[in-house]
Amino acid sequence: MEQLNEMLKRFSNTHGVSGYEGNIRQLLEEKIKPYVDEVRTDKLGNLMAIRKGGHPSVMIAAHMDEIGLMCKYVDEKGFVHFVKLGGWFDQTLHSQRVILHTENGDIYGVIGAKPPHAMKEDERKKPVKAEDMFIDIGAKDQKDAERLGVIPGTTVTLDRQYASLGNNRVTGKCFDDRAGIVMMIEAMRLIHERNIEATVYAVGTVQEEVGLKGARTSAFGLNPSVALVSEVTVAGDHPGIEKKQSAIELSKGPSITILDAGGRGLIATENVIKWLKETAKEYNIDIQPDVAEGGTTDATAIHLTKCGIPSSVISIPSRYIHSPVEVLDLEDLKKGAQLLARAVETVSKHF
Repeated sequence: MEQLNEMLKRFSNTHGVSGYEGNIRQLLEEKIKPYVDEVRTDKLGNLMAIRKGGHPSVMIAAHMDEIGLMCKYVDEKGFVHFVKLGGWFDQTLHSQRVILHTENGDIYGVIGAKPPHAMKEDERKKPVKAEDMFIDIGAKDQKDAERLGVIPGTTVTLDRQYASLGNNRVTGKCFDDRAGIVMMIEAMRLIHERNIEATVYAVGTVQEEVGLKGARTSAFGLNPSVALVSEVTVAGDHPGIEKKQSAIELSKGPSITILDAGGRGLIATENVIKWLKETAKEYNIDIQPDVAEGGTTDATAIHLTKCGIPSSVISIPSRYIHSPVEVLDLEDLKKGAQLLARAVETVSKHF
């Protein structure tokens, strides 16, 4: 458990927004290389770690990117205006401290907006939109900001460090999908220890948060027999959310996606669900079926590639996804890795 904790901490505290996943790709290669025969990176930036074997072939995918921001322009007073990279809930951005990743090195800033003291009564009743926010880096003017290295295209992530809570639960930014990355690495470690005939492609995909882009191109090139996406999913076990919105809970094991986005994303094929359920039962791994009305994953792009690739998602329940304070249970993460590895071990019985 401690090894998983330390690995997730390192991945969570490492920055890499959509299109700028280089730091995560380097760390992923370092961690997964001992368990595979070949590691390569494609033209778009997807990392593919290959364990050579026979038929069938299994693709395990976890996206490397996190949601973030990008500098759009710097005004004459030195304030940084930005666009969102990925699905932010605007209210979570207000008053956050951020890190701007410039060519001169990282610098800090804070997200500001018009203070409530200066607002009219009707303004105070409305949430502040991201388009009305800005980043204050302490610059005196535009030239000063440029001297610090902040220019259009500078990427921005939130300044939030990983921390432990009670009962094997931890909190941090970008567990979506650094937890999936860690689960994939741990699964590959377990697979490495077993006599498994299948070929396994462990893929760190790029640009998931802005359109499932890396999954589409990597799956096209690999064309596996079947695919499993290693992810997180919305937990519904806290105030403000009802069971009918999400029945998934922390500490009750990983979830298996049957359907997401109300069927507009992935509808997993019956043979994939049967494979995962039978494997979980055989090895006494608690699972939670996930039928979701909103949200989707790399599996949506993968399962529609070429002539179709049977796919599903093994996810770790996580609270407060797409915020700086996501929460998950490390025991769920451990069981998710075990299920991934056992599924690869049993895949030849089903495909």
